Amino acid sequence: MQGHPAQPGISDRSSPWSVVAAVLVGCWTVAVTAATQTGGWVTDQVLLGFGRDRVGWLWPVLGLTTVVLVGTPALLLAVLPRSATVRATGKVWLIGALALGVLTLLRLVPPVHHEAYLAGLACAALLSALAVFWSTRRSSGSNVDTAPNATAPDAESSADVGTGGAAVNGDAVGSPNPVGRQRGGHRIGAVPLLAVAAGLALLLPWAWLGALGGLLETMLALLAAAALGVLAAALLGATFWSRFAVGRPPRPARLVLLGGLVAGVALLLLAAGTGQSGAQLPALLTLPPVGFALAALWAAAWRSSTDPADAARAGRTATGWLVGLAALGPLAFTDPEEITLLLISTRDIPFWVAAAAVAGLAVAVLVAIGYAVLLARPTTRTPSRRSAAVAAVVLLVAFGVVDLGPGQPGLYGERLFVVLRAQADLSGLPSGAAGRAGRDTRATEVYRRLVTTAEQSQADLLRGLRRLRLDPVSYYLVNAVEVDGGPAVRAWLARRPEVARVLVSQRLRPLPAPAGQNRGTAPTPTGPEWNIRQIGADRVWSQLGVTGTGIVVGSSDSGVDGAHPALRAGFRGGDDSWYDPWDDTRSPTDQGGHGTHTVGSAVGRDGIGVAPDAQWVGCVNLDRNLGSPAHYLDCLQFMLAPFPTGGDPLTDGRPERAPQVLTNSWGCPPIEGCDQRVLRPATAALDAAGIFVVAAAGNTGPWCASIDDPPAPYADVLTVGAVDAQRRVAEFSSRGPVSGASKPDVLAPGVGVVSAMPGGTYAALDGTSMATPQVAGVVALMWSANPALVGDVARTRQILRDTATAATPTYRSDNPSDTCGAPSNATGAGEVDAYAAVRAAQQ
Repeated sequence: MQGHPAQPGISDRSSPWSVVAAVLVGCWTVAVTAATQTGGWVTDQVLLGFGRDRVGWLWPVLGLTTVVLVGTPALLLAVLPRSATVRATGKVWLIGALALGVLTLLRLVPPVHHEAYLAGLACAALLSALAVFWSTRRSSGSNVDTAPNATAPDAESSADVGTGGAAVNGDAVGSPNPVGRQRGGHRIGAVPLLAVAAGLALLLPWAWLGALGGLLETMLALLAAAALGVLAAALLGATFWSRFAVGRPPRPARLVLLGGLVAGVALLLLAAGTGQSGAQLPALLTLPPVGFALAALWAAAWRSSTDPADAARAGRTATGWLVGLAALGPLAFTDPEEITLLLISTRDIPFWVAAAAVAGLAVAVLVAIGYAVLLARPTTRTPSRRSAAVAAVVLLVAFGVVDLGPGQPGLYGERLFVVLRAQADLSGLPSGAAGRAGRDTRATEVYRRLVTTAEQSQADLLRGLRRLRLDPVSYYLVNAVEVDGGPAVRAWLARRPEVARVLVSQRLRPLPAPAGQNRGTAPTPTGPEWNIRQIGADRVWSQLGVTGTGIVVGSSDSGVDGAHPALRAGFRGGDDSWYDPWDDTRSPTDQGGHGTHTVGSAVGRDGIGVAPDAQWVGCVNLDRNLGSPAHYLDCLQFMLAPFPTGGDPLTDGRPERAPQVLTNSWGCPPIEGCDQRVLRPATAALDAAGIFVVAAAGNTGPWCASIDDPPAPYADVLTVGAVDAQRRVAEFSSRGPVSGASKPDVLAPGVGVVSAMPGGTYAALDGTSMATPQVAGVVALMWSANPALVGDVARTRQILRDTATAATPTYRSDNPSDTCGAPSNATGAGEVDAYAAVRAAQQ
């Protein structure tokens, strides 16, 4: 028989030093695993915050480090002590560490390709399980798991249990006994059902607080979770548990407490390899307590059957169900791209993932305690199969009620952004008359050419997509289509001759409760703020009498609080001045506050805005501080040709109503689905239409060449960095060069800038986001002072550069390689001078 169980009446006595060593190795394993997993996620997030690419070798190195640091002492435990229990402990931890190392390699797959990761996880876990099964059976020379000979027999008879399990109706334990099987059959069948009930209980917090991805993503998560359950069943089989079931009858405290503790550490190692970076962290909390429940289920399996093979099958099945369902929550109900520090400042996905993990931990502990009391005591009968089935059905119904009630039912998978090869030819545009009329003429012709190209080149593709019911959305500013679909659809689209490339378009999963509106705590301004004075905007108002009248500034951001006292009067109004492609709000609103702050710095009154009498229009391209290529494009299209509420951008656009200046304090990084080229046709079209585009350089300095997220690197965009009150380049301000060219173009104050926040409040914020709208405001002043300059983007850019004042560059270090090639790659032409720029525009 497999496993060499302890003989009746013989205890597995072990040296106290080997027990101490096992305890120390267990504590070391927990500490190393928690530290490497948390540290790896934090490293990923810091790199993301600095705008750096993921380090491809990070997770393989961390996995190998864990294998060495955990596997080495576990190997010593597996071979040195005399105690079979301690050796079994070391062996299961060693295999768990090796499995962690294998599963961690899958994090080389970028998070944006979540389906590919889940498919790889399912395959790797199954292959690992087969390897564990093969090695276990090879070492034992038997194909049958065994229960310990000292296990108490059929729990139907408390008298039999009390005899120590030496015999059941005259038969030795482990020998064939048809009568015993008949009496215990309806009990042994209850064990897997009880595991299902416990697993569904662990899923309840995720059904309440989480949300599913797409159909394929959800199916692959189910397969991956099932594969992890099979791996756990292979790792924690009867051979393992028999080492803790010693005595006549087996001592429940030893089996549940010691066996459950060792199993919990093994499950911690499996949890560390479960999910992309971030998604494994909640699993580290919820999976380890399952070990104690598994111990109780194995005790019930052995007590409910006189056939060791039946008990082993029931125990393995219970292990697979319970671990698989416990792993399903973090895998299926979270998006690893959203477990990010970018969202951690509000009650967004990271907050709710943490809440679900804590709730899951509480449920897991309650299940472990409840099952230990219910199933592990020798004098307690295992519930019947019918009772266990009722419990499982009740919890299944509860899961559905929670998901359909307070949960977020439905599928929320990512979409695909399909860029076509054909892009509109915008050469030879009519120059038209000078000023606003000329700009409107060019914008109208640009709109016509873009729409014509999109309609002609997308026709066949759209017909095919509609036949497949993939919900296509057509775009024209970049000739592209957004569509539902996973890897198979992506591969099909990529092979079509009219398609240039296919990107992932991020789709946020819903929250169980609104994130809440950000508000400021700064005092209400009483006059021009320091940044307004530093660039000389107040002198433009007082000495030149120019305040931005007649110019409209367009904002694509998190939204705008249209009721704010400093912004209310500046809203242009009408049915084509506000667009929200995320939530379809019908009037200006803002939850995050970022957009309200930036619009305030451009056109706000009461001393916070550069052009206080200019008007503004708004579009929401950021929802909860994340965007997508499609929604960034939604807003840029709206800025070229605004359309009425509910209108079609391709047929109802009004290019003559386009704002003259656009402020863009955002960038589209790869985590949101963008590549370097995706928005290039959009900014080229806006430039051709005579619309001035201002964009933030980004906050990923002082690294050189850190201006890399569209649209900041583009030549037809005026890229803005940040300075402080001493005209020193802010350390966080991103640097050039960009493809050999100098960037940023100019600087503006971006440290401690006071502007509007939702709810009529104010706040002082840092960032190139704060600097950018001030430059947009300066352009509004220039074009208001000289309407003939409207639409002359090249001349306006040149005036801004020529009139800029010197700024002091800052560098990462004194190393020549950190100077980014030239001071202009940190300072651009210098800090904008509103007064000098407006004077030059007038002349």
